[in-house]
Amino acid sequence: MTTFQLLLLIIAGGIFYLFFKQLFSGNHPKRGVDFEAKVADDQIGGVNRPDKTFSRPTVAPSRMEQLLSMADEAVAKNDLDEAKKALQSALIIDENNIEVLQRSGYVAMQTKDYEEAKEYYEKIISLDEKDDMAHVALANAYHKLGDDDKAEKHHEEAIKLDPEYAPHHFNYANTLYDLGRNDEALVSYKKAYEFDASLEEAKEMIAKLGSK
Repeated sequence: MTTFQLLLLIIAGGIFYLFFKQLFSGNHPKRGVDFEAKVADDQIGGVNRPDKTFSRPTVAPSRMEQLLSMADEAVAKNDLDEAKKALQSALIIDENNIEVLQRSGYVAMQTKDYEEAKEYYEKIISLDEKDDMAHVALANAYHKLGDDDKAEKHHEEAIKLDPEYAPHHFNYANTLYDLGRNDEALVSYKKAYEFDASLEEAKEMIAKLGSK
């Protein structure tokens, strides 16, 4: 081996020594540990910038959600015709959607289309017979249509499903009062006020009927 070859061997050995020393020291740069996404929809906003934040992508509302929002906004503006159009479009998408049927029944009651309201509330009950709010709304629709036997039946069903809900007793009391059954109405007004002392209307009716 020549002197030159010996020199090259020594230099190569030194290089390998330094390389392995650095490798096993743990000081070498690591890759793949800068950012670990916690959920699938995390977006990296520049991990080396402390002023950047992470965000989630905005999920666009469904067509059904858009129509319900349109209907609610129209009702808030008292534009019941526009609300009805939005709800009819929603029913085309899903004729059994409870939220749409509830809103449709409400709009129909406000426009005094009691027959149509009755159909909406009957549909809800056919889908969920334990929906107490649908029963009391149907009772009010039947009362407006002059079918007070059915109105009374659904008032009683609503109370049976949620006996401590004051508005059910109050609505039933109003129907009984309209029918001239004042003693029974007084009992129901008292029940309503017992469960919710903030019902000033019930308190006033109790005073009115109690003085007779």
